[in-house]
Amino acid sequence: MGVTPDPDQCTRRRILGAVGAAGAAAAIGLGGTGGGTAQNETNESNATVGQDDGPAVDSPYTETYRNTIDSVVLVTVSGTGGLGGGGGGLGTGFVVDDQHIVTNNHVVQNASEGGIEIQFSNQEWRTASVVGTDGYSDLAVLRVDDMPDVATGLSLSESEPVIGQEVLAIGNPLGFDASVSQGIVSGINRSLPSPTGFSIPAAIQTDAPINPGNSGGPLVGLEGEVLGVVFAGAGQTIGFAISARLANRVVPALIEDGTYEHPYMGVGVLPVGPEIADEIGLEEANGVLVGEVVPDSPADGVLMPASGASPSSGDVIIAIDGEEIPNQDQLSAYLSLETSPGDTIELEIVRDGEEQTVDLTLEERPDIEQPRTTAPSGPSERPPTRNP
Repeated sequence: MGVTPDPDQCTRRRILGAVGAAGAAAAIGLGGTGGGTAQNETNESNATVGQDDGPAVDSPYTETYRNTIDSVVLVTVSGTGGLGGGGGGLGTGFVVDDQHIVTNNHVVQNASEGGIEIQFSNQEWRTASVVGTDGYSDLAVLRVDDMPDVATGLSLSESEPVIGQEVLAIGNPLGFDASVSQGIVSGINRSLPSPTGFSIPAAIQTDAPINPGNSGGPLVGLEGEVLGVVFAGAGQTIGFAISARLANRVVPALIEDGTYEHPYMGVGVLPVGPEIADEIGLEEANGVLVGEVVPDSPADGVLMPASGASPSSGDVIIAIDGEEIPNQDQLSAYLSLETSPGDTIELEIVRDGEEQTVDLTLEERPDIEQPRTTAPSGPSERPPTRNP
């Protein structure tokens, strides 16, 4: 269980948190100390850079850090159980305009009323209120009415990051304030397990060290644009961030309406490997096999699921609106980044060995009825109340 410090008795330069309960995903430790698992790290994993300009240093990392750190904040949370009680902890956030801060939903989801305190790089504190949250993308937007002048909005990148691109994770790992760790983009379009039962799509994988307390902080490129919102660490050299491309869709809706509507097909899918491709009659192992169709979902009556141990009885989705769908991750990413509830999409499928097209009208995802303590083993398009 994370510990929330008394803002009047500590600064960001003290160790503020104790690492707490198991994270939502079995193999992924969420980066907020209120809901994650600490990763082992060496003393060199996260470097803390001074706040002052200091001596001239010919380093792109130093320049990027100095250009962004004033917009990165410490988020402390007093949970519903009171100070030090259940749901308390700390994480990171970053300013996006003159009133709003982005962080992870799991950092603030158990906050009591008036229980979110923000500390800025100049050591000023503010009380924040929750504007909107989205459990499906694990994003939250906070409001600060009197934003310090030192903090200016960081820009969310609209471009897909490049594998091998250098990045910095800036935040408060284990409560060590204003820390920066360096790495590269190790992968893109990852699907992350989530307590909601739906995967978080289009995520960024990085080897920059991610530890409890980093949750909600920015993963920035050396130009200073936010490429992703830090989500979780799974080991010394594996961390994940929610894509800025997804945040660019979710955050404005949270600011405007307090909620975000995700598109929903209502299918469970499986990868098409060589064995399945051969049985179905595909020339290449490509696409996703429909393994389940949720009753009364948009896919019900449109797509045919595989029955029993016969993959050839199910549809294989190979493209959406002319965009190739080679795997599950690409399916999730396309739906999340290119479509909205109410859109009618054209699916190219293989059914009974023949290619054909069908139209499917997307709906809004069903409400999260019951959070899970563990996540499914792979990406899915099914409600959280249904078994994987």
